[in-house]
Amino acid sequence: MPREEGANITNIAQVFQRSATLQVPFVDSGINSVADLEGRTVGNWGFGNEFELLAGLRRSGLDPDSDIQLVQQNFDMLALISGEIDAAQAMIYNEYAQVLETVNPATGELYQPSDLNIIDWNDEGTAMLQDALWADADRLDDDPAYYDAAVRFVEASLRGWIHCRDNTEECVQIVLDNVPTLGQSHQTWQMNEISALIWPSPLGAGIMDPDLWAQTVDVATSEGILAAEPDEGAYRTDIAEAAVANLRDAGVDVVGNDWERIPVVLLEGGE
Repeated sequence: MPREEGANITNIAQVFQRSATLQVPFVDSGINSVADLEGRTVGNWGFGNEFELLAGLRRSGLDPDSDIQLVQQNFDMLALISGEIDAAQAMIYNEYAQVLETVNPATGELYQPSDLNIIDWNDEGTAMLQDALWADADRLDDDPAYYDAAVRFVEASLRGWIHCRDNTEECVQIVLDNVPTLGQSHQTWQMNEISALIWPSPLGAGIMDPDLWAQTVDVATSEGILAAEPDEGAYRTDIAEAAVANLRDAGVDVVGNDWERIPVVLLEGGE
C-alpha cells in the first residue's frame, strides 16, 4: 500500500518464509476444515490481519459476509476458551501457546495440542508473507553508502536469527533479562516457533521466494488490499543475496535444512 500511495520503498530481505497465522477451534467443535466454519462464530483481530481468513473462506466456497459470523477478537484467546467464539485467530508463536498455558477445567490440567484443531493458511494456499526488511529504493539506487549499509544491516540481522536458531536458550535469556514481561516457557515457545517460520530458507535466508510473493500478491489484489499488482521494484534480492554470500564465505549455514524444533514444555501462564 505505501508504494501505491507514492512511497518508493522496496522489500530487501524476506525473513519469514511462511505465515504464522492460524485459525484455531477446539476439537469438540467439529471444525476440521475451512468449510466447517460455515454457520460458526469466527474471531479475527482485523487491522489487516483478516485477509488470509477471508481469502481462505472464499476459496472454500463460503461468503464471509453471509456464511459465517465474523466478530472482532481481542489479541488473546479468552473468547475461544470461554466459548464465545468457535474459532479464534492465533499466531503459532503466541496466542496458540496461550491456550496451552491455560488450565482445562474439565481435567484440571493444561490444555493439550490434542484438544485443538488448526487451520493453517500455509496449507490452505492463502498464506501471506509477513516479517521482512524494507528500504528506500531511490537511495539504494543513488547512494552507494546507503546500499552498503543495507547489505551490512541485512547480514547482521540474518546473523542474529542464525545465532538464535543455534542457541535458543541463550537468546531466550537475553529477552528475559531485558523484557521480563512474559515467562520463560512462553518465550522459549516463541523463539522455537519463530525459528520455524524462518528455517529452512531454501534459497538462503532473507531471499524472496517468487512463488510465495505471487501468492501474497494474489491474496492482496483479490481482497482489495492492493488496487493492482505491484511493479517489479516492490522487492529485490540483490541485497539479501550479497548478505547471504558474505555469511556463506564466513562458513555460516544460511539455509537451515537440518534445523528442528526443540521440545518445549509450556507452564501455566507461560511461566
